[in-house]
Amino acid sequence: MHGGIRAPARRAASTLGGGRGFGYRCLMADHGVLLLGRTFGFRADPFLVPPEEAIEWRERGAVLMRGGLIEAAGEADALIVAHPQARRVDCGRRILAAGFVDCHNHYPQTRIIASWGARLIDWLNRYTFPEEMRFGDPAYAAAVAEDYLDLLLANGITAASAYCTTHPESVDALFAAAERRGMAMTAGKVMMDRNAPEGLIDDAQRGHDESAALIARWRGRGRLAYAITPRFAPTSSPAQLEAAGALFAANPDCAMQTHLSEQTEEIAWVRRLYPEEADYLAVYERFGLVRPGAIMGHAIHLEPREKAALAQRGAAVAHCPTSNAFIGSGLCDVAGLKAAGVEVGLATDVGGGSSFSMLATMRAAYEIGQLRGAALHPAQLFWLATEGSARAMRRPELGRLAPGAAADIVALDPETTPVLAQRAARAESPSDLLFALLILGDDRAVAETWAGGVAMKGGFG
Repeated sequence: MHGGIRAPARRAASTLGGGRGFGYRCLMADHGVLLLGRTFGFRADPFLVPPEEAIEWRERGAVLMRGGLIEAAGEADALIVAHPQARRVDCGRRILAAGFVDCHNHYPQTRIIASWGARLIDWLNRYTFPEEMRFGDPAYAAAVAEDYLDLLLANGITAASAYCTTHPESVDALFAAAERRGMAMTAGKVMMDRNAPEGLIDDAQRGHDESAALIARWRGRGRLAYAITPRFAPTSSPAQLEAAGALFAANPDCAMQTHLSEQTEEIAWVRRLYPEEADYLAVYERFGLVRPGAIMGHAIHLEPREKAALAQRGAAVAHCPTSNAFIGSGLCDVAGLKAAGVEVGLATDVGGGSSFSMLATMRAAYEIGQLRGAALHPAQLFWLATEGSARAMRRPELGRLAPGAAADIVALDPETTPVLAQRAARAESPSDLLFALLILGDDRAVAETWAGGVAMKGGFG
């Protein structure tokens, strides 16, 4: 499921987006489209080699898109000569990079972003659960899905792993909207059979059966992938976690997403619910949920055993810095997790997260690293927001500006605001420029977004 990509269907500007301001244009002529600009990618993981050595930067670079894939990336002059019939799109001094990949967010929380003053359990009860009750209405779910995907694209996020609600209608709405856009979306129905409002609770059998039906309906369609989604241990009984583990075992190509050790009160709650287990992660281990394909959201307050087990079992962590700060959860040890061999991706965690901007999310990750005494290099931050998240999701076609990868590309403009422009003019290296961009940039700096080679934001004057 994760290895292949189907070229998106041709789409006319008038048929999609509902007049939301995005230029849905098919660019895939027979000879491809050649994007020209400054190009930025990676030779290696910048947590494993010196960050400056990991960067692949071309001051005058080019990327050839054809059939929904990146066919070539290299020096502009060489690719112009090699592909004279390709349509050229000159992006000037803009930076061409892989589209951002958000490995953990909650699309049903789109409309409750920026809700005041709550810690995790209060947030769920006061804002999240009442809003999620509305997603049994297919029309409401579809409307929010449209808004959510438009906001992702506006911020250069071309792929994401999203939680839906316990309603199968919420999953259908999101996948249908993503399929129309040709986006790479991983998502799943939340499984939740206790400690939540009656209107949101399923049971172990229904959660299993509805999830299995959704897997059968959506797996392998376009660029969609399914994530088995028990919300977290406090809202799933042992029977339901066992059912989730059975689904994961029966569908090893699926992802599995849940939450782990976000707040200290949550950890204490898990200890009361599962007193026989050594720690929080051991609950998930007991039911076969800790292995490759598992994405653990947050993972802030880990015991040494848990960190070692995540690395040994091949599970990944989704770092959610704006959410961790906004809800007061704590400071994730990203550098320590990576040093221990844990795969880490970056996530907005909307709507506990306070921004759809991956640039803002990188900025928050930098600030949290500073508070921990381990400032992350700009190359490491961009890695987390692209290839790191793609690896966490087991989607190797995403997050790379390289031949064979999906043609999911952003053009970043470092001159989009006066303060960013004057700082960018003083940049002494590519890393310095990238740092200025992630500290001072926002959605205005995302000049163009392509998903599967199709222009989803911006134009070509």
